[in-house]
Amino acid sequence: MAQVLEFKLPDLGEGLTEAEIVRWLVEVGDVVAIDQPVVEVETAKAMVEVPCPYGGVVTARFGEEGSELPVGAPLLTVAVGATDASSSGSDGAAAEEPSGGSGNVLVGYGTGAPAARRRRIRPERVGDTAATATVPASAPAPVPAAASALAPAPVPVGEVNGQANGQVNGRQGPVAVVSPLVRRLARQHDIDLRRLTGSGPDGLILRADVDSAIRHAGEATEAEARPAAEPVAAEAPTFHGGAAAPAAERIPLRGVRGAVADKLSRSRSEIPDATCWVDADATELMVARAAMNAAAGPSGGPKVSVLALLARICTAALARYPELNSTVDTAAREIVRLPGVHLGFAAQTERGLVVPVVRDAHTRNAESIGAEIARLTELARTGKLSPAQLTGGTFTLNNYGVFGVDGSTPIINHPEAAMLGVGRIMPKPWVHNGELAVRQVVQLSLTFDHRVCDGGTAGGFLRYVADCVEQPAVLLRTL
Repeated sequence: MAQVLEFKLPDLGEGLTEAEIVRWLVEVGDVVAIDQPVVEVETAKAMVEVPCPYGGVVTARFGEEGSELPVGAPLLTVAVGATDASSSGSDGAAAEEPSGGSGNVLVGYGTGAPAARRRRIRPERVGDTAATATVPASAPAPVPAAASALAPAPVPVGEVNGQANGQVNGRQGPVAVVSPLVRRLARQHDIDLRRLTGSGPDGLILRADVDSAIRHAGEATEAEARPAAEPVAAEAPTFHGGAAAPAAERIPLRGVRGAVADKLSRSRSEIPDATCWVDADATELMVARAAMNAAAGPSGGPKVSVLALLARICTAALARYPELNSTVDTAAREIVRLPGVHLGFAAQTERGLVVPVVRDAHTRNAESIGAEIARLTELARTGKLSPAQLTGGTFTLNNYGVFGVDGSTPIINHPEAAMLGVGRIMPKPWVHNGELAVRQVVQLSLTFDHRVCDGGTAGGFLRYVADCVEQPAVLLRTL
């Protein structure tokens, strides 16, 4: 006998409400072990392999590759304890898969059971005709007769979430919505969910459906607002030299790009930020770096980077100005000063901008910080950063000098309180010891949350950073 269990897209942490299916790792009919990865998804934070907490036979998959699913939506169903006729010596006997589940949902957390060899269920015979074992990804799969006796009847999504029945697209039924984000978005824009047709599995209403309804509602409002005498002309292509102009390209704000857009918009709308900047003579810092790497010798370990030195300067500055290593609890109307420095650094990858976090940076020296930055950068380039490695930062260092620019006014990485931006280091005329000389100059800019401190604190922090850049011996006094 087998019991069919439904595995839903788990909460992957840090408030993520949806994920995009990138690649299925199992097929319908495969035998999976407890904690075996079954699907690779892309969240707003990272690429994640999701393991199944049950061991058994996959009877159905929900969602095609490239589609988005909200947290809590069904991913697949597994017949726990189902027999596999193809692995036995006779048609009616087989070994059972382990039953139960680990309850774990993230790779790296679980029983560590080895991945099972994939096996395909032998199709059942009806007379002389074989019944297919292939099930569309968007519909529940048929299960073996032994499993169907114990399988619970399908329950509409709305009923699972305790939604009241109502008129849905002209008929009675539950509102098929799982994500609280989707419901909140609909409420904010006065969208009646009962009038929407969901594009998700079993008519599940996704965020894209609500966004489309909001867009159409806005277009209808604009049309109604036009004067009656003004003709509403149909949109026609523009012709240039007898040829139709190409249509504008529309790129969905989803995945990493969508997460960046949401976070930066929230930062701008919630944080009253201000920016101050200063030019600094980095000549002595570059000399000190060269001396450090020379002293290590050919086999003395990895070279210390400029970014690692700036990161170490930041941790020393935050020890002096802890106001900038904080966050604002808007609900409690409190400034929360954080005990440790988890230093984020901006990294540009093929998937977009990500901010890996160096944990406990205040306990590390420049060499240790540099090694961790190098490790996280490599993971970022290969798309293997976990959500935990991309969250929890308390202060961000942004080196936009790698793009060949001198200055910027960075947007704070919400919910942090400040970000230090670093421009390119380049030769410039500079007054040094009372004489004009060519020196290595860098522009430093600090964007800070004006709720946590005033300009005096921000200026003091930035001035200390600049002093350490110009005279590294200043930093040695505090080590």
